[in-house]
Amino acid sequence: MKLSRLCAFLAFLLLCASGTDARAFTHIVQPGETLAAIAERFYGRIQYEKLLVAANNLDAQGGSPIVPGMRLEVPALGHYRVRPGDSWNGLAQKLLGAKGRADVLAAANGTSPWLPPSDGAEIVVPYNLKVVATGTDTTITIAYRYLGNMNKAWVLDHYNGFKGRHLRRGDLVLVPLTDLPLTPDGKKAAAQAAGAACSEAAGSARLSQKRVQNELPALMADVQNGRYVEAVTRGNRFLSSGPLSQPQLATVERELLEAYVALDATGLATAACNAWRKHDTKARLDPALLSPKIIAACKRGHP
Repeated sequence: MKLSRLCAFLAFLLLCASGTDARAFTHIVQPGETLAAIAERFYGRIQYEKLLVAANNLDAQGGSPIVPGMRLEVPALGHYRVRPGDSWNGLAQKLLGAKGRADVLAAANGTSPWLPPSDGAEIVVPYNLKVVATGTDTTITIAYRYLGNMNKAWVLDHYNGFKGRHLRRGDLVLVPLTDLPLTPDGKKAAAQAAGAACSEAAGSARLSQKRVQNELPALMADVQNGRYVEAVTRGNRFLSSGPLSQPQLATVERELLEAYVALDATGLATAACNAWRKHDTKARLDPALLSPKIIAACKRGHP
């Protein structure tokens, strides 16, 4: 690998490791392209043309046409790797601009703001679409136009701190978008844009974590039903599938510990116990819950 390519690769790794998210990418309009065509290409949905219009303020002053060479912002979800000490309130302040948006951020990740985010988990970050209200706009019309549901008007009211007041012409309304799936062309364009490669890599990690979460019951069933070889195979596949959250790592290592003990693989059992206790600092060697063999394997790693 040439030195310049090596430096670029190292810079990529440092950027990805930093947890910085990229919420959009730039597209340069090509001859003959229309907004509808771009929306279909990147999202697979022609109706997402309206997102491109709003994101680039193309509806100002009666509408602005796109021309070849114009740079467009294409909305996309960001991704962030949860760090120790992160909270939904803190993440909402950092990533969305206000602590009061924690409920939207948590909901976008299938949880609630009173449940702490898991260390190491990849979370999605909504895209804040900026909409300038017209004289006839209400939170209801904007919710219907961009979220597809007028009943989500209360979300916009809460998210923007309007406290129930009527919108005025010129008001800036932030619309948190969470449904922005990219087509293969969209993902390729995002990966080619500056900084977006890390966001796409993070998105892949999130998919891996979701797959593992869905399969964890199968791993636990393998152990409970004495299918220890299958459990070892499945558990190690999980560990090699990509970066997992701390709770996921703790669960996988705990199940591997029991499987290795049952297979008399004492060295592997001790290593699994060390990893389990590393990822779950509240783990305890409780004789009421663990067999003497498991406790013995763990004590070999922690005298």
